[in-house]
Amino acid sequence: MAAPGPGEYFSVGSHVSCLTCLGQRLQGEVVAFDYQSKMLTLKCAPSSGKPNVNDVILINLTYVSEVEIIHDRAETPPPLASLNVSKLANRARAEKEDKLSQAHAVSAGVSVEGQQLFQTIHKTIKECKWQEKNIIVMDDVVITPPYQAENCKGKEGSALGHVRKIVEKHFRDVESQKSTPRSQAQQTQKDSALSS
Repeated sequence: MAAPGPGEYFSVGSHVSCLTCLGQRLQGEVVAFDYQSKMLTLKCAPSSGKPNVNDVILINLTYVSEVEIIHDRAETPPPLASLNVSKLANRARAEKEDKLSQAHAVSAGVSVEGQQLFQTIHKTIKECKWQEKNIIVMDDVVITPPYQAENCKGKEGSALGHVRKIVEKHFRDVESQKSTPRSQAQQTQKDSALSS
């Protein structure tokens, strides 16, 4: 069956198996179904193998050649968990501010190296922002262009030392990434010269 007919639907909590037009078998618990768009949402076993998580798959039933209901849920599904709307709004606001900050850095003419360093620091220390072309970390440390360890200024202490270590490691990692492809290319050239 390619898609449900009028009046047919999938109950939330039912277990179904679908065969796609590409021959892929998908199986899981129905989370949602929209008749108009013919979209079925399944909660499946995690492909990562991690416990307490699931994969969620959206399936367009237009591209399904076979649907089999393994177990139909007769009872009413449990109520949905409530959402902490204020927490979600705060997360969305913080993400928006972060993206605007990144866009501001690009428009201010910050170098690619400076933007990459900012991303590296931001992974470790969330209190990180742009002020013109300078990176401000925890309101204590200022990193000015060209964004090297010696360009870190602030009150001597653990914060300044920690930020300097992050900057130094960032540039060591960048250098090692640059040298790896170069040595591979050099080895390929040597191998080609030896074989000819």
